[in-house]
Amino acid sequence: MRLLLVEDDNHVAAALSAVLARHGFDVTHARSGEEALQALVPESDGFGVVLLDLGLPDQDGYEVCGKIRKRTSTPVIMVTARSDVRSRIHGLNLGADDYVVKPYDTGELLARIHAVSRRSAPDDAGGSGDTALRLGPVRIELPTRQVSVDGSVVQLTRKEFDLLALLAQRPGVVFRREQIISEVWRTSWEGTGRTLEVHVASLRSKLRMPALIETVRGVGYRLVAPTA
Repeated sequence: MRLLLVEDDNHVAAALSAVLARHGFDVTHARSGEEALQALVPESDGFGVVLLDLGLPDQDGYEVCGKIRKRTSTPVIMVTARSDVRSRIHGLNLGADDYVVKPYDTGELLARIHAVSRRSAPDDAGGSGDTALRLGPVRIELPTRQVSVDGSVVQLTRKEFDLLALLAQRPGVVFRREQIISEVWRTSWEGTGRTLEVHVASLRSKLRMPALIETVRGVGYRLVAPTA
């Protein structure tokens, strides 16, 4: 897999590139936001994942993420020292697929890279073959992976869509956290649990329907079908 590493620290980049290469990745190193954007021109060979450090010398990392998302659907993993939920939700709202908080374990990073690189088919979230799901003002188009609220399209990341589609298949049914992580992230790795919480928070924010996904404490989540 080709991976674009956006990191301004050459020593960090060299060490990380060596580790990634040992695990089969073909790494291209960009030292700034501008270099990253130039590497992602449409005529390029394409990358499987973008690993984006937010501490860049020329542009704000969040701004670069937004520009990347406008240019390509390649999965983006943000690398940040900010551990607060608000910062991570902001990154997801801009189009990031996941995040890693510094300092991180190499095994954690590799697990997240492999998780986001899996291109989900429209029925990966357990679809029954229906072309659309309707939940009050929410419409979920499975073939096109498009979500709208009251007719207005809401931009979701790949995992946000998969999570919403999974819960929407059976409104009112409680999905265990382990089940969601297994079906959406295709892993049983326990560290994904925090990522699940952030994705749920991001969905509530983007859909502007905080009551749509209910937390069942100690168990998991369920979708509460709107009445209108």
